[in-house]
Amino acid sequence: MLSKKSARTFFIAGTVITFGCFIVLTIDTFKKIPAQTNQHNLSESAIRGKHLFDQNNCMGCHTIMGEGAYYAPELTKTYEKRGAKFIEMMLTDPEKMFPGKRKMVKYNFTAQEKQDLIAFLKWVGEIDLNGFPPKPDLQVSQQSVSNLPGNQPSIIQDMCMSCHSLGGQGSQEGPGPALDGVGSKYGVEYLRRWLSNPEEVKPGTEMPNLELDKETIDELVSYLSKLK
Repeated sequence: MLSKKSARTFFIAGTVITFGCFIVLTIDTFKKIPAQTNQHNLSESAIRGKHLFDQNNCMGCHTIMGEGAYYAPELTKTYEKRGAKFIEMMLTDPEKMFPGKRKMVKYNFTAQEKQDLIAFLKWVGEIDLNGFPPKPDLQVSQQSVSNLPGNQPSIIQDMCMSCHSLGGQGSQEGPGPALDGVGSKYGVEYLRRWLSNPEEVKPGTEMPNLELDKETIDELVSYLSKLK
């Protein structure tokens, strides 16, 4: 058993050593912050987006980096998962993207404000959070991506994959069906009509009218019709 003097010495020495370790680790953490947060990529636009995010109380519904409410989706990796175009359309008219489902407020952001918020979410997604949030273990389709037709329109990745899957990539849980083999199920004219106005083809559909221009529709129809 320790004497009273020895116990006091042990306590003081342990406290000093522990406190010293805490100080060293804190200094080391602060040194790593610029690199882990990609501070050099923190643009003026991203900073304005952060202020908009706070001013509109986005964390009242969403979580970001694990903090906030849990009513709406987690946003830490939303830029990586959804892309700039999808985020822009959600910020423009949430109800239009998911008719009858989304309860997100339509904030009437200006074009610049939307780009600022996108820049902020892009920066957040690039922060090194030591593996947070973990990527889900998704079952990959048997169809190899290499077997898909080339010259894939950029909108496939930017928009379509947010709700659909193709070749094992994209949204595995919907709400849209997989696009694999869609060219065998539907003809060119049907695909054209569907992309022009889904509600007209199938009243009550969850597919939003993306108001695509003719050139984009032609490009999509040409590609989707080859998915046999």
